Amino acid sequence: MKQILLSMSMLFAMSVNAQDCSELFISEYIEGWSQNKAIEVYNPTSASIDLSDYQVERYSNGTTNSSAGGITALTGTLASGDAFVLTSGETDSASTFGYIDAVLFNMGDMAEPLGSYPTPMHMNGNDAMVLTKNGVIIDVIGRVGEDPASGAWTDDAASGFTMGSWWTAQHTLIRKNTVLYGDDNGLDLFNPSLEWDSLVVGSWNNLGAHTCDCIATSAVNDVKEVSYVVYPNPANAGEVITINANSKIDNIEIINILGERVLTTTATKINTNHLSKGTYIILINLSDGRVIENKIIIE
Repeated sequence: MKQILLSMSMLFAMSVNAQDCSELFISEYIEGWSQNKAIEVYNPTSASIDLSDYQVERYSNGTTNSSAGGITALTGTLASGDAFVLTSGETDSASTFGYIDAVLFNMGDMAEPLGSYPTPMHMNGNDAMVLTKNGVIIDVIGRVGEDPASGAWTDDAASGFTMGSWWTAQHTLIRKNTVLYGDDNGLDLFNPSLEWDSLVVGSWNNLGAHTCDCIATSAVNDVKEVSYVVYPNPANAGEVITINANSKIDNIEIINILGERVLTTTATKINTNHLSKGTYIILINLSDGRVIENKIIIE
């Protein structure tokens, strides 16, 4: 116990006080089925950054160091306003760990070596994911040293965010555009709802570009992309689902698995009391004619 406390104290001491728009941070987290795993790192600064000083580390199952979870050193240069994507390298469909979808794999800027273990992208929802610079913590998803009881971190304050509906397992998380720097304290309680928006498992459309108030538009694409959030998703029966987008929403349609339109509304808050449990297709019709299609689950 003394050794664990000492290790955690040293980890805390090695964190730094982040400043607005001054350092890289994790902007997207994909924890999907099989080996559909990815981490996106964003550059909110006004200058290009050499990635050779940075590492992604996995603190697995409540451990207080990354030796069992793996470390991946990043490579290349990340331009101002650009996003860098690290994916799993498990492309072998016969792998005992499972394999990554080819579409997701091809969206990455860097992949971990095929067949390597342990590595950060073998993560599950109960693993704390850490971004470091020269060994110093600059951002954390989860809480180092904690193995959440539900198998993932949640938005339930009463349990210390360790029980309830999953956020970090079988979900995509996107950093809110108002977040200007990373969480450099790996030991504090982790409430994902404060800084992250939750999308259903298998959502990759936003990967490779990030919208942040540090920089008006992402340098990844010249054309402004639609950024949207459907939260919470999955939702418990009776919860209100909120839909937001960075373009004006004209109306929202919800279609059941039989192809029947069960709701059309101009409201951006959906009361699930009127929907049966199950999976639905949601169509977000924007005022400029574009349509966003996603899936929602009522549990």
